[in-house]
Amino acid sequence: MQIWTQNYDPFGNAVLSTAAAAIPVTVLFYLLAVRRIKAHMAALYALLSAMAVAAAIFRMPVQMVAGAAAHGAVYAALWIAWVVVGAVFVYDLTVESGHFETIKGSIGAITDDRRVQMLLIAFCFGAVLEGAGGGGAPVAVTAAMMIGLGFRPFETAVVCLMANTAPVAWGGMGNPVRALAAVTGLPEADVSATMGRILPPVAAMLPFYLVRSMVGWRETFQVWPACLAAGLSFGGIQFFWSNYIDPNLVDIMSGMGAILFCAVFFKYWKPKEEFYFPEERGKPRQERRRYTAREVVHAWSPFALIAVFVILWGVPAVKAVIAQTSYAAPVPGLHQMVLRTAPVVEKDVLDTAVFSFDWLASVGTATVLAGLVAGPVLGLSMGTTLRVFRGTMYRMRFGFLAILCMISMAYVIRYCGMDAVLGLAMTHTGALYPVFGTLIGWIGVALSGTDAGSNALFGNLQVVTATKLGLDPVLMAAANSTGGVMGKMVAAQSLIIACVAAGIEGKEGDLFRSVAKHGVALALVVGLLVMLYAYVLPGVVAHGHKFW
Repeated sequence: MQIWTQNYDPFGNAVLSTAAAAIPVTVLFYLLAVRRIKAHMAALYALLSAMAVAAAIFRMPVQMVAGAAAHGAVYAALWIAWVVVGAVFVYDLTVESGHFETIKGSIGAITDDRRVQMLLIAFCFGAVLEGAGGGGAPVAVTAAMMIGLGFRPFETAVVCLMANTAPVAWGGMGNPVRALAAVTGLPEADVSATMGRILPPVAAMLPFYLVRSMVGWRETFQVWPACLAAGLSFGGIQFFWSNYIDPNLVDIMSGMGAILFCAVFFKYWKPKEEFYFPEERGKPRQERRRYTAREVVHAWSPFALIAVFVILWGVPAVKAVIAQTSYAAPVPGLHQMVLRTAPVVEKDVLDTAVFSFDWLASVGTATVLAGLVAGPVLGLSMGTTLRVFRGTMYRMRFGFLAILCMISMAYVIRYCGMDAVLGLAMTHTGALYPVFGTLIGWIGVALSGTDAGSNALFGNLQVVTATKLGLDPVLMAAANSTGGVMGKMVAAQSLIIACVAAGIEGKEGDLFRSVAKHGVALALVVGLLVMLYAYVLPGVVAHGHKFW
């Protein structure tokens, strides 16, 4: 079989080619947001449209199209859907065992205020989960926890998606930074440090944005000290760790540091007027039971086990042992058969495509194992624990299918070159490129669902374009990653995960309409900050940086 070269202008007209490349994404969001059909069916139709466009318009051989879709399905099953299953499984165990009442009570011991509870769970704890493993775990776990506490399902899905943005650039133990450094050849320390000078200001204001999205201005200003405490503690540690320590533990340390700081802060500060949802107001408040430290630790142990297992899975010695169980095989007819060319890459590159059946290495396996240990720890028999697991799997079957179809679509788009066409459309913007370059990263994450994936795809394009326009390559590479994180909330698999975790399957279209405006607004904030660094404060960009 001959090598196939990606064509970035199949119609010989940039506008028509860009419109063709946008067909699969347009189909997906039209079906979700306008027709409001079930997510797994919308994802299936979008996948079929992507395969049709790839074969008929971009002239990708049919066997390559099928191979790309299969490659995406394997990755989705092991590295995304499996993670969500594990996270929801652990939550279901806490409910089955009755310990979720203790979790609610322990948070209530800090505060009953819904705004502050949201900051502690969605913003702070979600960052720890993102840093440890990423995938769908942060949204799945935090949404499930908040629903159990009595939050409204739809609003919970919105804030959990929005909160899972600022930590994403260093998610999965710093994987996006490593991916960006690998494809661009830029020093990892320079990339991490520059990212750490773009995102922390946004992270510091994000708690205000999250609270305002849930309540009105008056209620937001009532908790401005809480927002400031969460934002500054998180953003400060994020800046320090990404600049002076390493890119691997940025989110874990930022999230844990923010939780500890807020827990102490809220002992001395309380909002003058506690906020409850309208349906909760007027109801007599139940007398709060006091839990012992041992009871609280016992109830929270499943989520602590998730963090322990996921972090353990990232330890080099453990990874070396796990790697011995891995099995990999080239994707037939696709591996090193697709040629990427300029201007997407500086030198021609043959794309790799390898089925990686790393079932044990998956973060999802670590999470499920944490659940299997947590069941008996919570007092459940192993039989009951397995019954809960089967129930979780059955309940998530359609969400699982939707994720598989969505990632398969993203892989077809990637190997076909459609995403490169969309990215190239943004490069014809001259002096405004710092903003539009940031939006390229946003598009990459919105399509692929991962910041590392967007960096792998567009990182070198950013460097090549920045060099041609006289901009700093390190800045634009960092902009790809930091702008990309704001696309996480509108990625189709993120929407599906949020709906499954919140128990509002079928509302993916409504959720997309609710978060899309926030995703674009926050990406523009990042873009304007990048433009400021490009033309006014170029000294902010790191060069020759070294960690302590």
